[in-house]
Amino acid sequence: MPHLQFELNRSQEDQTKLDFSEAIRNSFARIMDTGTDHIAVSIREYGQCNLSIGRASPGEAICLMNLDIREGRSREQRRRLALDFMDIIQSLFNIHPVHQYITFTQHPGEDFHLAEKYLAEWVPKEDPLA
Repeated sequence: MPHLQFELNRSQEDQTKLDFSEAIRNSFARIMDTGTDHIAVSIREYGQCNLSIGRASPGEAICLMNLDIREGRSREQRRRLALDFMDIIQSLFNIHPVHQYITFTQHPGEDFHLAEKYLAEWVPKEDPLA
């Protein structure tokens, strides 16, 4: 159950956030070769000066991302996902990619729990809820 966390220093309209969450889930499922039902998305909005990154000037839009995923994905998959997410953020939130920062944290499947069960280790073309 990946938990994909996005922190922004500006607020967004509700419909934009709904569109964003759907685009993020679809991107993750396509690139990481999995379903969408188990993907959690958090969007946290902060005041303009509550987030910073050294390469952005004060007042510029920023997005920081913490992506908790299961172990097993390749570096190439993670890189494709990072670039795809940056494109989605630029398109929907109007935040330039140089003002975005992504951290991946990888966990064994047993660290992710749903009501039905904990997840197994990732395998290609899986249905994690089966």
